[in-house]
Amino acid sequence: MENRFNLIDEPWIPIADVGRVSLAQLFGNPQYRALGGNPVQKIALMKLLLAITQAAATPDDEASWQALSESDLAGSCLAYLKQWHHRFYLYGEEPFLQMPAIARAEIKSYGTVLAEIATGNTTVLSQGQQERALDDADKALLLLVQMGFALSGKKTDNSVVLSPGYSGKQNDKGKPASGKTGPSMGFMGLLHNFVLGETLWQTLRLNLLTKQDIEQSALYPAGLGDAPWQAMPQGEYCDTARRHQQSLMGRLLPLSRFCLLAENGLHYSEGIAHPDYKAGGIDPTIAINRKGKDPKVLWVNPGIRPWRELSSLLSFLSGKMSDFDCLQLRLGTERAKLTKAYFAIWSGGLRASGNTAGEQKPTQDDDYVESIAWLGAENLGSFWLANLETEMTALDEMAGALKMCVSRYFRTLDGSLKQPKETKLAKGMAEQATSLFWQLCERHAQTLFDSCNRGDANRQVRRELRKTFAANLHAAFDRLCPNQTARQLDAWAQNRPNLSKHLQQEAP
Repeated sequence: MENRFNLIDEPWIPIADVGRVSLAQLFGNPQYRALGGNPVQKIALMKLLLAITQAAATPDDEASWQALSESDLAGSCLAYLKQWHHRFYLYGEEPFLQMPAIARAEIKSYGTVLAEIATGNTTVLSQGQQERALDDADKALLLLVQMGFALSGKKTDNSVVLSPGYSGKQNDKGKPASGKTGPSMGFMGLLHNFVLGETLWQTLRLNLLTKQDIEQSALYPAGLGDAPWQAMPQGEYCDTARRHQQSLMGRLLPLSRFCLLAENGLHYSEGIAHPDYKAGGIDPTIAINRKGKDPKVLWVNPGIRPWRELSSLLSFLSGKMSDFDCLQLRLGTERAKLTKAYFAIWSGGLRASGNTAGEQKPTQDDDYVESIAWLGAENLGSFWLANLETEMTALDEMAGALKMCVSRYFRTLDGSLKQPKETKLAKGMAEQATSLFWQLCERHAQTLFDSCNRGDANRQVRRELRKTFAANLHAAFDRLCPNQTARQLDAWAQNRPNLSKHLQQEAP
């Protein structure tokens, strides 16, 4: 096949406020600020860029990292890409991240593997859910997402097995099984986290792991490993595939689907089966708690925006052993503090639900989620974290009070207040009010993060924020609990939240 559409030369990567650029442009221009696309595309792209930087210039230790400037890192990546230029063609004899041998698998339409597209008997609710024609740049991005974020289900043609004797794609009856969820996705949607700099070059340098970091993490027995374009596996369980399962490269680009782009779709089958977090397969970008009997991770939850998890994600700032640990955040934050950089914590992902048949897809309230919190490295520490935890605890208490008051309002109206359980209406309206309260508070989240530093001025800002959050709570209550009729007014007056105690508390 003719080699064409080289990802190093052709524009395909979405950049915020710019449009599409090529890999050569990205590593050749220090001005690009941030990646574009939906949250999952951003994560997949960041993992690809980190795989390139790790392959091109992994420092030995912290001293080597400090000696590596952003321009040096970008220059090393450009030299590396030039060396491996022949392995970045989207089409050709050795297509990028694809398996020509999987051509025997059934061709699926591109919309079949896109989470936001309605195919089959799924109801189309909006124009954005309709399948559309994709250009080569779209196909490159789709392919990259499938490597780690593929959804489980029967879409994969698992009748094609490339490793002789491999039974991982069969069920108990020896027939082709449903495809497993991608390791970067998990069964509900793992929450991924990165440290962001003010430019993409700075972001890549802050997230770059050293050989010492990889070894000390004890997460990757095979170490850094080889980038897939340097050594693609021959099958699902060949020697290369088994090494890939145990390496950092295997978590950045898992190859969980074997794909081959075709003119009218893609050949699609399950690829390398990576262990999940309970079996020790951990992405450096996820937060995990190993203190209990079974490890726990933070999942994407559209009802709890990631900024509300910030105090948990950064609990290592207290100097104590934290419950949740995210390798990428911990090391990136330490380096941002070392360089006194203005940086951000980015968190995001996709929530998806599975059914008893093993089909995974976004349903009902499932959605993409992302949030970003900008922090000043010079003020970041245990004092800042303690203030943030205090304010977030106060917000949680307010949300709990709102939920109870709204429920009591509707139970007062329908006469069910003396019943031990709340009615379905009361529960639903209470959840809506709480959701609205958090949406209103999110507008002021960045101000809250900034005001947790030392100083009387910041303390005054936090006092004013408490008043703003109280107003948000009353606005949510008033919107969901009308007071037009006499009965409504009576129930409204009886149950409207009283926040005087909260407002009288001194801000720390």
